[in-house]
Amino acid sequence: MSENQGPSGPREGAPGGEGRELAARARQLDAEDVLGVLRDRFVLDDTVYLDGNSLGALPRAVPGRIADVIAREWGELRIRSWTESGWWTAPERVGDKIAPLIGAAPGRVVVGDSTSVNIFKAVVGGVRMAGKGCTEILVDAATFPTDGYIARSAARMTGLAVRPVEPAGIAEEVTERTALALVNHVDYRTGELNDLPGITTALHSAGALAVWDLCHSAGALPVGLDAHHVDLAVGCTYKYLNGGPGAPAYLYVRESLQERFESPLPGWNSHTDPFAMDAAYAPADGILRGRVGTPDILSLLALEAALEAWDGVAVEDVRAKSLALTDLFLECVAAYVPAGRVRPVTPLDHRRRGSQVSLVCSGAGEVMDELIRRGVVGDFRHPDVLRFGFTPLYTSFADVERAAWMLGEVLGAPGASGAGG
Repeated sequence: MSENQGPSGPREGAPGGEGRELAARARQLDAEDVLGVLRDRFVLDDTVYLDGNSLGALPRAVPGRIADVIAREWGELRIRSWTESGWWTAPERVGDKIAPLIGAAPGRVVVGDSTSVNIFKAVVGGVRMAGKGCTEILVDAATFPTDGYIARSAARMTGLAVRPVEPAGIAEEVTERTALALVNHVDYRTGELNDLPGITTALHSAGALAVWDLCHSAGALPVGLDAHHVDLAVGCTYKYLNGGPGAPAYLYVRESLQERFESPLPGWNSHTDPFAMDAAYAPADGILRGRVGTPDILSLLALEAALEAWDGVAVEDVRAKSLALTDLFLECVAAYVPAGRVRPVTPLDHRRRGSQVSLVCSGAGEVMDELIRRGVVGDFRHPDVLRFGFTPLYTSFADVERAAWMLGEVLGAPGASGAGG
């Protein structure tokens, strides 16, 4: 595609000098990109897809794997596949594939259920491990709504109170009465990266546990759960891990806590002897006690195939490209978008930035609709935030430059929405 091509055809006007320089720089960055070959591992088209922070693109390995699961493992082997095809052990096997992407050793991650269910397990299980005299749960004040809903429900069940706190203030707000804090590693709305090591250390200093929501960080940047002694963590797999719509989530439990972890959902799949059908519950050893019911095999095995896209990939390289992509996008937005039309709310500081860029823009919903119509897919959050997610495994620098150029075209058009406050 030439520098005068848009994501869905020729650009209406060739870019000026600065634009030509940015387009040329994007091409050079793509030529030097060590992760560029990974793009072929995904099913993509001419659309500039910048919504991988909501739903990742389809990895090429998935359709064939699922066809085999349906036709052979389910269609021919049927019940035998629980043992012969490894269905029974899939939750911990797939967990071990996710583990290195979040800085965990084998045996510390189990896959299954939704993010919401795993947050419930982690929060209630964490409260049960907390010291006597704890009266409160701290919750990230800017949290994704479901996290807050689950935390408040868990608090009602355990007799504790929920106290919303800004993540940056947790070190000052935590007390000996705090059982745990539930914090988002990356703010879903602004893309701000919270200080996982520092917050975890502050919580531990007060005797509280750290529970992290990794939905917007896993697969986009190093997490370091083991290295930073995180207690519990949860995350989805359909964003940067590209597991597909409704793909199962995962639960991490620090190894030293596993034998104390008491799940509030003691299903038969986490029993030490599931097929004994014992009326008395006895939890399995280790991370297996994070399982609940029968695994959702089709989506679980789709996720397992999707994770093949990570073969040979270093998370550190992913982080380096993520920052380079977001830097270029911010630079191109500044060059292409008329002054005053948008305002970045994602931190410029690399230490505080996830893998998305959020821009305040009045009429954000209508602007995004027009971008999508023109072949640039992001999303927006009410009332006025445009969100662009950058998945380093398949997002190119040319994608970034074209998306910013198209945003400038949309906001520079007669009647385009003005900037938000």
